[in-house]
Amino acid sequence: MEEKMKEEKIKEETEIFTKENCTFTKSGKYNYKLYFDIENKNIYITKLISFSLIKLIYDLNPDIYDNLAFENINENECIVIVLLKHFFEDIGLPQRYCFIHIEKIVEGSKIIFKSYTIKSEKPNIIPEFAELLDIDNLNCVCDVVTPHKIYFSFNINFNSGLIIPLFVEKMLGVIIHKIFKRLKQFIEMLHV
Repeated sequence: MEEKMKEEKIKEETEIFTKENCTFTKSGKYNYKLYFDIENKNIYITKLISFSLIKLIYDLNPDIYDNLAFENINENECIVIVLLKHFFEDIGLPQRYCFIHIEKIVEGSKIIFKSYTIKSEKPNIIPEFAELLDIDNLNCVCDVVTPHKIYFSFNINFNSGLIIPLFVEKMLGVIIHKIFKRLKQFIEMLHV
């Protein structure tokens, strides 16, 4: 049943790559999706699905960003500011930053993190030359298969004004895969 659910979602999209049980796809011009699962029979993974998991993602990937600010507003909301590494400086693309509001929602066996870009101001920890990575929304659905296994699906919708060259698209997939591969390996190696 779980494999069939994955296949149905993915067949409507163009696959950019599949690697190590992680699939990165494109649907439309500005929409990207990432699918993977994490399983560890030694721990209750469901207890990890909180804002601390988001913080862990950043802690495991310091080579992806230059600066990070993470602020919990309450149990169900947080603000994240990330100055990404200047990956494409050599080809003249600007350094990017994210300024996002994240909300946690629980719906039955799903834990959903809904994120959107805050555009009203530029955080003072961000250099003047950095440009906003305008994400219309970034949603992470954590579908609890068992207390020891979670199926993750990330849906990233960039603003239609953002132009993403094809070579950057592949690189984006490689970076996103690297980020979540580290998370998956970390959680799957945990023992209680």
